[in-house]
Amino acid sequence: MSVETAVEISGVYEGDLRVKLTHGPSGTVIETDAPKDNQGKGEKFSPTDMIVAALGSCMMTIMGIVAKRDGINLNGVLFKAQKYMDQNPRRIGKIVLEIYMPKGLTDEQKQKLEKFAYSCPVHQSLSKDIEQDIRFIYS
Repeated sequence: MSVETAVEISGVYEGDLRVKLTHGPSGTVIETDAPKDNQGKGEKFSPTDMIVAALGSCMMTIMGIVAKRDGINLNGVLFKAQKYMDQNPRRIGKIVLEIYMPKGLTDEQKQKLEKFAYSCPVHQSLSKDIEQDIRFIYS
């Protein structure tokens, strides 16, 4: 097993079910809030929302790496996701992720981009107990 250099992330509980997170290398700040269905205000990303956002972002980033290397234009690719929670135990039960791909890709490019998207570290890290319905939509 290979161990990469660690990235430090810190978090401070600010009360009222909110946490302020700081990315060590850049100083970027993200705040989370508990969702309305779990005693929060739902005014910011919840921790589980961030997992789903990370999945979409990671898959697009990996495709972007391949596209940059191979000269494929992916500008404007977007994703939409829905997260469904299980209640006992409370955890993510299902993720529906739709990735809207650009026009003009060859079948070979589509296959390559999809293959690499599924290799993203977030996808590889998620529990196999989470149902994942991932769709690539070509216009």
